[in-house]
Amino acid sequence: MTTLETIQEILNENLDIDPATVAADSTFESLGIDSLDMVELVCEIENRFDIELGEAEGLDTVGKLVDYIDGLK
Repeated sequence: MTTLETIQEILNENLDIDPATVAADSTFESLGIDSLDMVELVCEIENRFDIELGEAEGLDTVGKLVDYIDGLK
């Protein structure tokens, strides 16, 4: 499973967002994800990938998040 597919799965499981609507250029805002949702997602992403996101500033699209995670692995 690719990083993007895992993110799509996490969004579907936690926020009931259809994976088909989540593309690399999707912004979190366009997906209806607010700051509280992001906190929950960060926790789930850290657990699923066994990473620490730390200072993840400027990650406003799914693609930027995927690139950031891939850079940490």
